[in-house]
Amino acid sequence: MRIAHEIVERNEKPEDVYIVAIPNGGVPLGRRLVENLEEVAGQRIPMGILDTTLYRDDVHTTGERPLLRVTEMPSSVDGRAVILVEDVVNTGRTIRAAMDALMDFGRPRSVQVVALVDRGHRELPIKIDYVGKNIPTRPEEKVHLRGEDGDLEGLLEVVVEAAGEGA
Repeated sequence: MRIAHEIVERNEKPEDVYIVAIPNGGVPLGRRLVENLEEVAGQRIPMGILDTTLYRDDVHTTGERPLLRVTEMPSSVDGRAVILVEDVVNTGRTIRAAMDALMDFGRPRSVQVVALVDRGHRELPIKIDYVGKNIPTRPEEKVHLRGEDGDLEGLLEVVVEAAGEGA
């Protein structure tokens, strides 16, 4: 709920806000954020889902055909304050890819970023505007979110695993 309040405080016109979730982890978080924003702002905020796979700078380096995910953008983002929602941000490359993909759906007035977890290993100058939790990790470690409700602040469990462990 804290992040919803911060978004409303920063954006004078809630009717201009457009939530765009990045699959997979960003989608349940985006849905929860839309619910929280409706409580805080008193109106329903639109949400889209944006697959970044083909916009990644490493898509051609793996030698494998990338798995495409759903993109559902109910309307143009022209003139809107777009809030990109990602579960865990590390290098910033997925956010960069999302910004590139977003431009295919119009010209937003601004782009802001929500991350439930910020690992802080930026390789690109990407700023996270709204952070649920900063978790220092080593670059080789993985962060797994475990929980059922996708609560932005009441995260049930964050698990940091060394490379090669877990799923």
